[in-house]
Amino acid sequence: MGSIMKYGFILDNRKCIGCHACTVACKSEHNVAIGVNRTWVKYIEKGIFPDSRRFFTVMRCNHCENPPCVAICPVGAMFQREDGIVDFNNERCIGCKSCTQACPYDSIYMDPETSTAAKCNFCAHRIDQGLNPACVNVCPEEAIIVGDMDNATSAIRKIMGRTQLQTRKAEKGTTPKVYYINSEAAALHPMAAPPTNQYQQTAQIAGVGHYAKFAEKRIEENKSRFVQAMGATLAPYETEIAAKQGVTLADAGGEDAKLLKGNMRRTHDAPSKGPLWNWELPAYLWSKAIASGIVIIAALGSLTGWWNSGNSWFAPGSSFAFLVLTTIFLIKDLDKPSRFLYVILRPQFKSWLTRGGYILSVFGVFLALWGFGLLIANDMVVQIAQWGGLIEGIILAGYTAFLLAQAKGRDFWQSPLLPFHMLTHALMAGAAFFFIATSFNPLSDDFGLLLKNLLMGALVLNLFILFFELTVPHPTTDAKLVVKMILGKKFGLLFYSLVLLAGNILPLVILGMNIVPFEIAGVLVLFGIAITEHIWIKAPQLIALS
Repeated sequence: MGSIMKYGFILDNRKCIGCHACTVACKSEHNVAIGVNRTWVKYIEKGIFPDSRRFFTVMRCNHCENPPCVAICPVGAMFQREDGIVDFNNERCIGCKSCTQACPYDSIYMDPETSTAAKCNFCAHRIDQGLNPACVNVCPEEAIIVGDMDNATSAIRKIMGRTQLQTRKAEKGTTPKVYYINSEAAALHPMAAPPTNQYQQTAQIAGVGHYAKFAEKRIEENKSRFVQAMGATLAPYETEIAAKQGVTLADAGGEDAKLLKGNMRRTHDAPSKGPLWNWELPAYLWSKAIASGIVIIAALGSLTGWWNSGNSWFAPGSSFAFLVLTTIFLIKDLDKPSRFLYVILRPQFKSWLTRGGYILSVFGVFLALWGFGLLIANDMVVQIAQWGGLIEGIILAGYTAFLLAQAKGRDFWQSPLLPFHMLTHALMAGAAFFFIATSFNPLSDDFGLLLKNLLMGALVLNLFILFFELTVPHPTTDAKLVVKMILGKKFGLLFYSLVLLAGNILPLVILGMNIVPFEIAGVLVLFGIAITEHIWIKAPQLIALS
C-alpha cells in the first residue's frame, strides 16, 4: 500500500435521496445473498400527515479505529489493515458469531451461503487498485465521500475541517470512521424509532428483501395505518418492541426519552437478524457450571479433609462427562463446526473465546491427571491434579463473563457482577449435582451438612447478585431496556416463577426445613440456572443496534 493511510466514509444526508443504489451496487459487487446486506438505507418518518418528513440514513460497517469485532474474533478472521480498513477472511472464520455481538452497529451478518461472518470491507479489492468503493461510483447525488482522512489534500479531510459531523455511538469508544452530515438524531439512535413488524413498503423484519408485489400486499393489509385518499388519519403506530417485548425508549427515561417526541417511526429497514446466539450458548454455560462446580467442591472437600474421596472416580468422571457435553454445545454453536480446531491451531489471543478454548483444554488435562493418579494409586499425583483442577475450575467458571464483556454491542453483558454471577452458579451447580448423585454415591453426614450450608449460602448470594443486577441503575439505555424486558411481560413470567421461585427460593425452603429429599432441591437449582442463562443470553440480543 505504500505510506500508511486511514480511510473513512462521509455520508451526506443533505444529498441522500434514499434510492438504494448503494445497496444494490454493494450486493452486485460482492454477490451478497438475499435477506442480508453490507450497506442498507434506513427510513425514519416524523410527524403526522400532512406535517411529516422522511429521513434517509445509510447504515454500514464503521471501520472503527478500535474495532471490537477484531478483538473478540478467536481466529483472526476479522482483521484491521494498515490503512484502517476492517476486513474479513471467510476462509478462516469458524462461524462463532462473536463478532456480531461485539459490533455495536449491527453491521456484521452471517452469510447464509458460506456460513461465515461478512460485512462491508470498504471494497478493499477496489481500493487496492486505486478505485473507489462500488457504492461511491453509483450514488447519483455524490452523497458518499471516501478517502484518506490523514491526507490534508483529500476531499474527505477538507469536509471534515469545515463541516459539523456526527457518528453513531461514539460513547462506545470504538472511534467510528463513518461520519454523517445533517443526520436525524432518531435515525442514529436505534431505539428512538424501534424495529417494527408493520413497515409500509416492505416486511423487512421477516427478512424477505425488496419485493414490490409483497410490499403492495402489505400496504393493502394495513390500510388502517396509513393515510388514504379519502382523508383518513394516521393510526397510532405500534412497534414490535412495544408489542412483543413490552419496552420502548420511553421506559429508559432521562434524556433518551426525549428522542421519542415528534411521532417518529421506522418505515424501512434491513431484515432483522434476530438472536444469533441461541440455545447452545445457555446450554454451554449450564454444563460448564456443573463441570467446574463438581471439581471446585470435590477438590476443596478432599484437600481440606471435609470429604474423604478415597479411590472414587465419581468427581473427575462426572466432571469430565459434563466437560465433554460443554465441548459438544460449543461446537454445535459454530456455523463452521469443522473448523473448531482453528481456535487452538490458529489462535488470536486477545479473544476470550480463544483463551476459553485453552482453559477448557487445561481443565481436561487436570481431570485426566486426576484419573491417572487414581489409576496408579498415587496420592501425590491426585493432590496435584486436585489443586490444579480447583484453580482451573474457578477460571473455567468465570471466564465467559470476560468473553461477554468483549461483546461491546450488548450493554447488559458489561455488568461488573457477571463474573460473580457465573462463579456463584458454579458453586450452586456443583453442590446441586452432589445432592442429586447421593442416590448413587452416598455422602458422609459431615460432608452432607457442609454441602447443605454451602448451597444455601450460594443461593442467598445468587439472590443478592440478581437483586443488584436488576435494581441498581444501569448507565446505558440498552441495558435499562433489557432489565425492563426481564422484569416485564417478555420474560417476567419465566423470571419470577422459574428463576426466583422454583430455582432459588423453593430450594432454600427445602434445605432449610428439610421437608423433602435434598435431591429435589438439587434438580430445582440446576433447572433455575438453565432458565437464568437462557434469559441472560437472549434478552440483550433483542435490543436493536441499528
